[in-house]
Amino acid sequence: WMAKFECHFINGTEKVRLVVRGFYNREELVRFDSDVGRYVGLTPYGEKVARNLNSDPAEMERKRAAVDTYCRHNYEVVTPFSVERR
Repeated sequence: WMAKFECHFINGTEKVRLVVRGFYNREELVRFDSDVGRYVGLTPYGEKVARNLNSDPAEMERKRAAVDTYCRHNYEVVTPFSVERR
């Protein structure tokens, strides 16, 4: 099992999008998109996992808060390596 966290910054920290992707055996099973606000299953098994994660209020609150605690918090660290290199 592997998870990949992606922060997408639009106009600095004005619009921030968090995408968390869950993989198993190189296949993406489930995805959380902060714009959607819930997990989405991409395979039949991923749909079961997404249903389970979406039904956990603590997990949903944690993921929705991750936009601030993970993305916005690390913006100044990431900016010199991503935004300013274009």
